[in-house]
Amino acid sequence: MTTDITGLSARALARLIRRREVSAVEATEAVLARIEERADLNAFITVCADEARAEARAADDRVRAAEDPDTLPPLLGVPYSVKDLTLTRGVRTTMGSAIFRDFVPAEDAVAVARARAAGAVLVGKTTTPEFGHKQAADAPIFGRTLNPIDPKVTCGASSAGAAVAVAAGMGPIALGTDGGGSIRIPAACCGIVGLKATLGRIPHLQLPDLIAANSFVGPMARNVADTALLFDAIQGFDARDPWGQGTLPPERRATTLDGLRVAYLRSCGTRVDPRVLTATDAAIARMIEAGARVHEIEIDFAAEERHFLVILQSGLAARLGPQLARFRDQLDPSLVMTIEKGLTHSAVDLSAAAAARTALFGRLQAELARADVIISPTLTAPPLPVDQDPNGIVTIAGEPAGTIRGAWYPYTFPLNLTGHPALSMPCGTTPDDGLPLALQIIGRWHDDRYILDIAGLVETALG
Repeated sequence: MTTDITGLSARALARLIRRREVSAVEATEAVLARIEERADLNAFITVCADEARAEARAADDRVRAAEDPDTLPPLLGVPYSVKDLTLTRGVRTTMGSAIFRDFVPAEDAVAVARARAAGAVLVGKTTTPEFGHKQAADAPIFGRTLNPIDPKVTCGASSAGAAVAVAAGMGPIALGTDGGGSIRIPAACCGIVGLKATLGRIPHLQLPDLIAANSFVGPMARNVADTALLFDAIQGFDARDPWGQGTLPPERRATTLDGLRVAYLRSCGTRVDPRVLTATDAAIARMIEAGARVHEIEIDFAAEERHFLVILQSGLAARLGPQLARFRDQLDPSLVMTIEKGLTHSAVDLSAAAAARTALFGRLQAELARADVIISPTLTAPPLPVDQDPNGIVTIAGEPAGTIRGAWYPYTFPLNLTGHPALSMPCGTTPDDGLPLALQIIGRWHDDRYILDIAGLVETALG
């Protein structure tokens, strides 16, 4: 029964709980058992088993008391996890760092509060590199998180534990965060789905600079429908967010790929592994068979790496620079290096990066005026070796390709700068070793539901 429950989708599990065919307690116990069984993957920093059991019992009480099960919250009794960068009331939130080793928030983040209101049961906090600063799934406070498909390759970061938990049956859904691809990259590496929504669509009020925000909270799941289910529960404007003012424009929806206008971003200024291109080309071919109209575009996303780094490093330096004197010896040396680099950037550097960000937004807007969506690979190569130096040179298809952001995930981080919604979903595996490959769907601002619809149609087309 444990195996059966942990393999269920969130939608199926929620339906069974409402019908009293499976109890929330049974579901929670199954997931907690799975977490213990797969402790070798090191996906969790904190497991809140007692709190989860109490929430599950309360969920079952609500089910028993309901006269009409269809009126119950959509995620009632469904176990889920939250990346340990996101605040959870009464549950330790470490940011993956010794600085916050014992920090217990008094309030939930907006997305967590909304998931709680939708009835989801929090089973624990998942691993992240310190403050999500690097593309490697390790930190001094917890060690290394492993990919459940192949421990010799990375599971991706910085929502490392969230992706691993979902992929390995430790809850069907999870909340991650994405500051440069940190939902989409581990989703791609672990063979699951992850969405970075439009800026402001899922409020992220923890950020010190909301005006220039480039970090997002978002849903992760094993399929598109579950990703949409969690998105629906946590999305919606918040007046405290400068990007959450007014009301949403009318939303587009999609029921067919026939007639869909696709801009195919096959190349973005750097080397791409032929296995990746084969998989994304095949997915595009299936879309064309279903009636999509495709034209190819090229944008030099890789050239934006220097601007992205100025913004990332300056932000971490402003936030954590004052902590260096006290905590330097307890921090990841990579984080120390990132902070120190950020302290060297000038106001002119930061202003130039903001100007480049603005120009990139304009370029994407122009492309999306001629297309309904942009589709690209998520990554330029399959998951990298688990011991890849996140500050070193990356090898793509046997050749040195540059530093990790510009070489391995140039397709993802530019969307954090522009705020456009972007979703990663599986599109195949490598023929030699079965490692997951993924494509990315990029939409117009507030077309989040539209790209989820398109992703569902692509998921069906790919079988």
